[in-house]
Amino acid sequence: MTNREAQQQAQRAVSEAEPQEESQAPAEAQSEQAQSEQAPSEEARSEEARAEEEARAAERLERAVRAAEQALIEFEIAVETFRVEVENFSRLHHQRLGPMYSRLDELDALIAEAVAARTGDPEDQRRAREARGLVQPMPGVEELFHGWIDSDGLSPEASAMLTEQPVQPPPRVRPSEEARRIYRDLARKAHPDLAEEEAERERRGEFIVRVNAAYAAGDEAALRKLAEEWEAGPPPPERRASRSEELYARLEWLAERKEMLAEVASELESSAIGAMIKMAPEDPDRLLDEIAEQLLAQVSEKEARLAELVQ
Repeated sequence: MTNREAQQQAQRAVSEAEPQEESQAPAEAQSEQAQSEQAPSEEARSEEARAEEEARAAERLERAVRAAEQALIEFEIAVETFRVEVENFSRLHHQRLGPMYSRLDELDALIAEAVAARTGDPEDQRRAREARGLVQPMPGVEELFHGWIDSDGLSPEASAMLTEQPVQPPPRVRPSEEARRIYRDLARKAHPDLAEEEAERERRGEFIVRVNAAYAAGDEAALRKLAEEWEAGPPPPERRASRSEELYARLEWLAERKEMLAEVASELESSAIGAMIKMAPEDPDRLLDEIAEQLLAQVSEKEARLAELVQ
């Protein structure tokens, strides 16, 4: 083979090799692109999995809240039903047995007074006064004088009428010039009609109510503080809670409500009337009849005792 033939053969080998290298480059690029496309898809699947898990957790929490709400409703109905029973039984107890209790108190006072009259003992006289005080409780000073006199003496209105003097009107407040300036400035800046949104109008309306109250009282210091508050601007909006946070807050409120109702139920059950109802839940009227018989027996005993003392 001549040198010329060898050179031509080498050139053909080089030309055949170059397309192969060019064909390898696109293949590597396609592989890298496929890997780059595969990575986001895996990340997206992971995000979707987390979102689905959060949704399932929120759904479980929602079911728990609904169950707690239903349980609280049933508990509240039971407590309210028992409260009404206690109230009705208390009213019936007072109507049927109240006169008997009053008669027993009166007999106790009469017996104590009869004993004190016989013995003349200061201790017996003290007991008689105490027993009579239970029958006839001393009204308060204000009740006796229909509010004209209290523990501090005559009211200003009563004193003015007794001395034929006019009742003094409240002192007139005259705001200072500075208070007027601040008031006018705030009224112009914070007027509700300047707001376009309803929430902002409500905020401005509440603020103007406070401004008017401070101006009516002539409180310049309060007006200055209100001016500083207005210049500071509205408070930043609160971050909206997520659905899970709202559900957890709802569960906490339901738990607190249940504790409050449990305390109410405990107080009702531990009361005298509640204890009576628990003794005869099916027939409370029969219990009233039994108590009435006992009270009548006590009345008879005390009347006999009083008859012995006054003979």
